[in-house]
Amino acid sequence: MLESPLGWVLLFLVGTVTGTLSGLLGIGGGLLMVPILTLFGLPLVQATATSLIGVLLSALSGSVQNLRTRSLNWRVSGLLALFGIFTAQVGAWWGDRLPDAWLALAFAALLLLTIYLMNLRRQLQQREALTLNRPAVAPASPAPAPTPPLQLPSIAGIGLLAGVLSGLFGVGGGVVMVPLQTLFLRETIKSAVRTSLGAIVPIAISGLAQHAWNGNVLWIPGLCLGLGGIFGAQAGTRLLPKLSDGTVNQLFRLFLVALAVYMAIRGVQGLQR
Repeated sequence: MLESPLGWVLLFLVGTVTGTLSGLLGIGGGLLMVPILTLFGLPLVQATATSLIGVLLSALSGSVQNLRTRSLNWRVSGLLALFGIFTAQVGAWWGDRLPDAWLALAFAALLLLTIYLMNLRRQLQQREALTLNRPAVAPASPAPAPTPPLQLPSIAGIGLLAGVLSGLFGVGGGVVMVPLQTLFLRETIKSAVRTSLGAIVPIAISGLAQHAWNGNVLWIPGLCLGLGGIFGAQAGTRLLPKLSDGTVNQLFRLFLVALAVYMAIRGVQGLQR
């Protein structure tokens, strides 16, 4: 079916939807593309490899739009990607040695942890807002020093962790980077979404090159996904500035919950076989 015109149209629509989520939520899109491709009958390794074309093109499209509007911190994106590319090989080594069922359950736990980190970040923001709005009862103290533009230790830690998890679970890394960036780099959700989306581009290139070398990539279906992803990512990045931070937070949480439920069910079913 994937080699027919109808299959190409369906893949284009899938790419459009996942590309919109990519631009809106700062994810690579593979979290949706891979399971959908398996529904077409592809082996998991081919689904993962083929989806990387769509992940790459949609993330690249969204990042170009963010660069045009000067809303992408390309230095932080580059550093995150630099560290992530190296440790992705470690994650891939681990992934080859763990059963699929345990990987699925671990992924579900990771998504729930991500929601916790986002909730923690929101609580810290609310606490800071209350402190700033509290009436002064003593002479005002000097303003705190501005946050350094580049916090290399935190950036390195986030990039290294995102790379390991990317190689282990086959994700672009945005699902991990966004909440950690808001927590440790003190970025807003919108800024973290844009930064992580830019970092996904070189990470996806690295993974695609390795899969292509192994002969796992189906190029025509992948290009159909990618073309849809280009349109979707443009829509997502244009929609992002029009949404409130609270709306983006809620969308991101709902997306993570849905993925956690799916992965938990898949893991339990794998253990019962």
